[in-house]
Parts: sequence; C-alpha cells; structure tokens
Amino acid sequence: MRFRAPAHHAGVTSRIGTWLGIAFGLCFLTGLISHGVQHDWPWPARPAGLYRVTQGVHVLSGVASIPLLLAKLWSVYPKLFERPPVRNVPHALERGSILVLVAAAFFELVTGLFNAAQNYPWPFYFPTAHYAVAWIVTGALLVHIAVKIPVIRRSLEPASDERTILSRRAFLRTTALTAGVAVVTTAGVTVPWLRKVSVLAWRSDGALPVNRTAKAANVVVPPDWRLKAGGKTYSLAELRAMPQTTVELPIACVEGWSQNATWTGVRVADLVSGGDVRVESLEKDGLYRASTLPEVFARDPLTLLALRLDGEELSPDHGYPCRLIAPNRPGVLQTKWVTSLEIL
Repeated sequence: MRFRAPAHHAGVTSRIGTWLGIAFGLCFLTGLISHGVQHDWPWPARPAGLYRVTQGVHVLSGVASIPLLLAKLWSVYPKLFERPPVRNVPHALERGSILVLVAAAFFELVTGLFNAAQNYPWPFYFPTAHYAVAWIVTGALLVHIAVKIPVIRRSLEPASDERTILSRRAFLRTTALTAGVAVVTTAGVTVPWLRKVSVLAWRSDGALPVNRTAKAANVVVPPDWRLKAGGKTYSLAELRAMPQTTVELPIACVEGWSQNATWTGVRVADLVSGGDVRVESLEKDGLYRASTLPEVFARDPLTLLALRLDGEELSPDHGYPCRLIAPNRPGVLQTKWVTSLEIL
C-alpha cells in the first residue's frame, strides 16, 4: 500500500472541506443579505444592529475561509498532478469544475480583502463582479459536493490505526487554530471587546472612520444652504431649533468594520411622512450620492437627520451640515451632506 502523509488523506480533506463549506455558506448568505439591503429588498429597521452582525459575519467568515482553502488545497495537491491528467470525459468535467471552483474562490477572497482595505487595482466594478462570482462559487461548490458525496462518506469513517488518527487530528487542529487566529486578530473591526487583541484589525483605532471625505466628494456647502423637506425649506438654525433626539447607533460598513456613535438631530418622521423617502446629497457624482429610505425606516423614531456627532457639530467629513443616520442600514446608505428629503 502506498504511504500517504496525514495531511493528504481523504478524511482530512473531507473534514476541512466541511469547515470550508460552512464558512463559504455563511459568507454567501450574509453577502446576499448585504446585496439585497443595498438594492431595496425588504429589510427591517429593528434590531438596530442586525446589519452590523450580518456584515461582520460576512467578512470574518471570508477571513476564516483563506487558511481553510489553503489547507484543503494542500491536502489534495498530489491529486492535481496525477497522470494521466484526464482519463475520460466525466473525469475531465470533474477536474474542470474544480478549476472553476478554485479560481472563483480565490477571486472572491482576494478581491474581498482588497475591498476591506478600500484598494481597487482593477478596472471592473467590485460589487457587481463580487456578487456575480459568488453565485459561480456556490454553484461549483454544490456540484463538487454532489460528485464527492460517496467519497466523503467513506473518508469520514473512523480509522483503525491510532498513529494515523493522531497525525490527522494534529493537522486538523493546526488548521482550525490558524483559522481561529485569523478571525480573532481581525474581528476587532466589528466586535468592540476584541479590539485590544485584534492586531490585524483595520479601522479600529477608536475614532469613527470616514470612507469618503468632503474633499474626495468635492462637496462645498453653500452659505445659503437650506434643506428641502416635505414641501418646506429649513435653514440650519431652524433645524437646530426643532425638538432634538439623541440616539446611539452604529455605522456598519460594507467593508466589515462597524462602530457605535452618539447622534443628535431631528427625527426624519418630524420632517416628512407618508411613504418611502428619497434622500439627496450635495455630492454631485458619487455612486451613493442619493439613497432611498423605505417607509419603515423613515417612520422609525431612531432615524434622524443628524446635526451632531458625539456631542459635537458634524465635521465636513462626517456630513456637515446634516446627514442621515438610521438603524440597521449599511454605512453607504447613511447619506451625508443631505440637501433634500423627497417623499416618493
């Protein structure tokens, strides 16, 4: 019998593949949620931090998938160089589907990491490409599982050799530990109590992060700025004179980071009522210069046209003179530099 190192045993591959399938499944489902929220799918206003959780799970399950994918490839790499490379048509189709799965998985994980760092060294639009390839990964993964079910069942049967068992377990423990360390060292971006140990966390230095500055958005607030809302116009002084509400809500970004802040301003329901609301910004050409606020959010008492952040007047980068803040919404839809609220 030919000797196989523990890492290259089918049982190891099957177990790591199971973990990887769970991680990919979580990443796909939470990514689907994020895509839907940004494209006006029905989504509740409460609980206020639900999107923070789903998007945090999306990014962290993607982080965990990186060492799991590498370990799985390591466990099967001898088969990648088998001769002959293609034995028959079914074998060719199987190997082709694996190639698609691996290539698409690497595309998702690598571009996802670049997106978290807000670095886009490619000509395509990241959200569209990332969403489309996610379906390819999921379809290829389901096909792969369906083809390999008999092998998976056999390989998960208990081994009789104690030394083999211990060696496989050591490799699996190392893989699980590596994935766990990857998650813990980055989870501080969205889990506050882990920020002191998350040495690889991005945007967790305490200050509320800014994705797009006023300068980058080319926003200049005119001296005679007025807000258009509900058939009326308001100056900044008039908005400040209205009843003010203070809430604590997170900004939860699609890049995975989230952070709580205290916001003070006028309830949107006190300015407009009666349906979905179109929120327009002073920004002229940004992808998210405007957003649609569904009625369930517009009527929620936590949804504000914020004038102050943590007790201070909004800075230009945080949306001065006023910005939208609503519960359970992606940060890209929390429109800054608001100039009008229009009932649709």
